[in-house]
Amino acid sequence: MAKQIMNVAVQSESRRMRTLVETNKHQFIVDEPANMGGTDQGANPLEYLLGSLVGCENVIANFVAKEMNFQLDGIRFQVEGELDSRGLMGDPEVKPYFQKVQIQAQVETSESEERVQELQKVVDQRCPVFTLMKAAGVELEVEWKKA
Repeated sequence: MAKQIMNVAVQSESRRMRTLVETNKHQFIVDEPANMGGTDQGANPLEYLLGSLVGCENVIANFVAKEMNFQLDGIRFQVEGELDSRGLMGDPEVKPYFQKVQIQAQVETSESEERVQELQKVVDQRCPVFTLMKAAGVELEVEWKKA
């Protein structure tokens, strides 16, 4: 298969902690809560990262389900990230990103538990956000179950 390059671009405008991000057709606000110096008008960057993870996993799951002839009615994700805030506060001995991310997925389907595990395996191999976290050395605890 020939290489297929996909370009993704955003623009932003920031004031203090609040950033308005514009994509080709959409906008969203990245901010921090008031106790962190923000205006609390949007999720913080780490929340968006976890949201990007589950959004990406869902999109790839739908692509893969179609390829596998897998009946996928929906997925409910519960995700938690753990990090040592000393890293983002400047301690060079501590990674400034998530050390561990726990992902639990409840897959709505009539398929077997074995097929759910097969779907999860392929999704985790192909999801750009998941594989980026994995390449960064983030400990990923993943559990997909039939709902």
